[in-house]
Amino acid sequence: MLNLWDTICLPKKLLEVVSIPNTLYKSQQGKYFVGQTESLIFSNTTNAWGGLFNPTDSGVNLFANVYTISNFSNAPILAQLWFNTTPPGTGSKSTKFSPSDTALLKPPVPKVEIRYQENVSDVPSGGVNVFDRIVPPGTTLVSEEDGKLIFPSGGNLVLFLSALEPAIDSYEALIAFGWWEDKK
Repeated sequence: MLNLWDTICLPKKLLEVVSIPNTLYKSQQGKYFVGQTESLIFSNTTNAWGGLFNPTDSGVNLFANVYTISNFSNAPILAQLWFNTTPPGTGSKSTKFSPSDTALLKPPVPKVEIRYQENVSDVPSGGVNVFDRIVPPGTTLVSEEDGKLIFPSGGNLVLFLSALEPAIDSYEALIAFGWWEDKK
């Protein structure tokens, strides 16, 4: 007959279980990427934007994990987060990106593109402005979304920047992203 102590004691050999964050798992698979825009200049009469764009023929879903907005200006800026919009201007494609696992022998290239535009006078059309944030001067706003913002082929996530008040003539900001891609 077993006594009470024998029923509550740990087994003599414990099983080891390892839990890793999903972002590390995606990184080791070569599916996690990081990157940024060029420096974005705008004024109290113009705007700028940067975003993740999933091409219509990509064959992947985009999982936005983190974005940051660095405000190098001496006045606050307004950052609007837009889903699936058409931002003003043509947008330039950033070359500042990399897989987060730089130890991979054959570094993968993301299908998702970082695009940006500075000094535009119009605002986004279509899509949804899901929320706004104020970025104080000389700070970096960080938002970790844990991949819950998901965009299919043809979708995008855009951060639209504008002057909060006409306090200064010129603003400078930088937008960075972390994301992963998975086949549909």
